Amino acid sequence: MENGGNKILDKTRYPDFKAAVEELHRKHVHVMVSVWPNMSSDGENYEEFKQENLLLNDFSTYDAFNPEGRNMYWKQLEQELFSAGVDAWWCDSTEPFSGPDWRGSYKKEPWERYLIVGEEHKKYLDAGEANLYGAVHARGIYENQRNSCEDKRVLNLTRSGYAGSQAYGTVLWSGDICATWETFQKQIREGLNFCMSGHPYWTLDAGGFFVVKDNWKKRGCGCHNDPEPKWFWQGGYELGKEDRAYRELYVRWMQFSLFLPMFRSHGTDTPREIWNFGEPGTMFYDALEKCIRLRYQLLPYTYSLAGKVALHDYTMFRSLLFDFPEDETACELGSQFMYGDSLLVCPVTEPMYYEPENRSLETKKQWNCYLPSGVSWYDFQSGEKYEGGQWVTVEAVLDRIPVFVREGGIIPMEQGLEYTLEAVNTPFEFHIYEGKDGVFELYEDAGDGYEYESGTYNLIPISWNDAEKELCVGESRFVFDQSISGRICVVHTSSGITKTFLL
Repeated sequence: MENGGNKILDKTRYPDFKAAVEELHRKHVHVMVSVWPNMSSDGENYEEFKQENLLLNDFSTYDAFNPEGRNMYWKQLEQELFSAGVDAWWCDSTEPFSGPDWRGSYKKEPWERYLIVGEEHKKYLDAGEANLYGAVHARGIYENQRNSCEDKRVLNLTRSGYAGSQAYGTVLWSGDICATWETFQKQIREGLNFCMSGHPYWTLDAGGFFVVKDNWKKRGCGCHNDPEPKWFWQGGYELGKEDRAYRELYVRWMQFSLFLPMFRSHGTDTPREIWNFGEPGTMFYDALEKCIRLRYQLLPYTYSLAGKVALHDYTMFRSLLFDFPEDETACELGSQFMYGDSLLVCPVTEPMYYEPENRSLETKKQWNCYLPSGVSWYDFQSGEKYEGGQWVTVEAVLDRIPVFVREGGIIPMEQGLEYTLEAVNTPFEFHIYEGKDGVFELYEDAGDGYEYESGTYNLIPISWNDAEKELCVGESRFVFDQSISGRICVVHTSSGITKTFLL
């Protein structure tokens, strides 16, 4: 971090960054780069802002309120990053003055933290602008990238935003959280509250950012050389990924995350890739693989929800308040949610297998779930049907997150996807959950670019007539690489679930 915030690449590490990005693209990997709005005084980018008097009064952060500042920031992004084919931005530290809140060995009271951060902002910004920085920073990236290139959609994973920042291609995440079951439980409620504010895209660091309860210096984080423990490092797993208790927490967090608008894993002090959690055939590895594959199988459903966000101001990650306002029990729950109109998700947020340092637990592998009234529900995995308006206890072994589908639900799914833009030759599936008539709009477009804004997309109406046991698939206007096509073959099952395959 001695040259932090500089957007000029270290050529000893990246001698040909463009070639590296192209190689990743050939392997169907998208590239997201972390960039900061504040810079150390040693870099070329800093000097450029200083010369043009485009720094805020902390003499570190560029002035995103000034259009010239936003244009210069984009010019620096484009010079070596966007020109090399970078696909997305990870805009960290977009508060941007949160440093004093991180000091000290214990966490201060909320009102104290509010005052500390508020006073820090007042040093450099007018009070009326204090919360707006993340939004104007995102605006500059969005507008400049769109002016530069219409073929690549703007995606900005940003740590801070404001009302309206969803107009600038942003996904907000919840910052540097710690790996505890309590934090996991709180994150569900916090995410639902956030999405109720009108911003549809929210995510988190699955598994927690901080895992080991320790300090920066011992963990080798070069940006922090203070040897004193910090309050924010509150993870409880000294063994990291070698602790089965952390592995269990990580699996459950990933299972929750697969039903978020953005599915991601990130953190410090312990690796997160699936191969760090065992080998094929072992419980943690297999549970993670099943989770990841389900995310890919549900991509047609998820992408259609994203289309609904763009076309109808929809929210994918939904409080039960939205869909069941007359059910008082459902309205009080912050531990369950709807993913779209059809999937009720009940994350497991307590340990069942292990305590820290590999100590075994002897508990029932079950979870209590509330099914909202007014509709019947199918267990997504077993197919068992339940009446709504009651609590049910279901199996919750490690590789199983309790999920239910409302009757009349239509879930499009696709098998065999290894990456998001893959065009597979496997059958395209509609899973229909009988009991009521159902409708779904399948959204398709090119997968990137902005032609959809001028109407180049398919919104295919799918309807289920329960009395006639008939599925109707509407027409599409355009053909895309992943479009559905062909004939329909209907297979009825004895559990009241109809699986329809387009071949």
